[in-house]
Amino acid sequence: MSDPSVRYAVEAAGLTVHTVREVVDRALSEDLGIDGDVTTNATVPPGLLGRADLVPRADGVVAGLPVAAWVFDVVSAGRARVEFGTLDGARVTPGEVLATVRGPVADLLTAERTALNLLTHLSGIATLTRRWVDAVEGTGAVIRDTRKTLPGLRALEKYAVRAGGGQNHRMSLSDAALVKDNHVAAAGGVVKAFDAVRAARPDLTIEIEVDTVEQARAVIDAGAQLVLLDNMAPAEMRDVVEYAAGRVKLEASGGLTLERAREVAETGVDYLAIGALTHSAPALDIGLDIQEH
Repeated sequence: MSDPSVRYAVEAAGLTVHTVREVVDRALSEDLGIDGDVTTNATVPPGLLGRADLVPRADGVVAGLPVAAWVFDVVSAGRARVEFGTLDGARVTPGEVLATVRGPVADLLTAERTALNLLTHLSGIATLTRRWVDAVEGTGAVIRDTRKTLPGLRALEKYAVRAGGGQNHRMSLSDAALVKDNHVAAAGGVVKAFDAVRAARPDLTIEIEVDTVEQARAVIDAGAQLVLLDNMAPAEMRDVVEYAAGRVKLEASGGLTLERAREVAETGVDYLAIGALTHSAPALDIGLDIQEH
C-alpha cells in the first residue's frame, strides 16, 4: 500500500489496515493466480494511462469504497489515484460517480474484478440493511446483524451493516455470551444455562434465547441482561415487553421479514436480529467505466 490517503480513508471508515490488507491480499492472490492477468498483459499497451469511474446501475447504499481504493493502490503499486465522489453510507442512484480512478489502464483492468467483488457485496449489505432500518423508523427499535457472515469477511460485512444504519451484535464468540437452545438442552434448563454462564463469566453481557413467554419471564427474574425472543408471535412479544417493564433489553429473532418488520418493532422490543443482512443480501450492481485513454 503506497498512497497514504487510502490508508487514511480506511481508518476514517472505522476499519483496520490489517483487516483490509489481509482480505485484499487474499482476494488478489486468488484472482491473479500464477501468471497474473494474461488478457490485459497481452492487449493493453505498456504505459497507457487512463481514467475509470465506479458507477452504480441501481439505487442503493454504498459501502466499501476505501476497500476498493486499497485494491487499486496495491495492484498499481501506488501509481493509481482514487478520488471519492461520495462516502460510504450514502444513498446512491444509477449513473452517479462513486469514485474516479486514474492511473495505468492495465492496472485498472487487473484490479477491476476484485475491487468490484468487494464493493458490490458490501454495498448490497448496506442497501439491504437500510431497507430494514427504514422499515422500523420511528419505532425506537434497532436493526442488528448476527454471526451469519462469510468466513474471513466478518469485519467488512459488519462494517457494511453499520454503513447501512444498522448495529453490530457480537463480533465473535468471545465478545459476549449468547445462550441458545442447544446450550439450554445441554445445561438442563434455561435458568440453569444462564446461571452457569454468569458464574463462569460475570464480566460479560449475557443474552439468552427463549421461545416461550414463560421462559422469558424466568430468565428476566433470574437477572438476564438481554433476552432473545425466538420465533415468537407479536402478541407474545408484547406480553414479554410488558412483563420486562424496561428491566432488560429484548431482541426479536427468527422468521422476520421486511413486510413484518414494523409490526414486530411496534411490540416494543429493543432490537431485531436479522441474519439475512449478511447471508442473503444481493450485490448492488456497480460497474467500472473506462472514460478515456
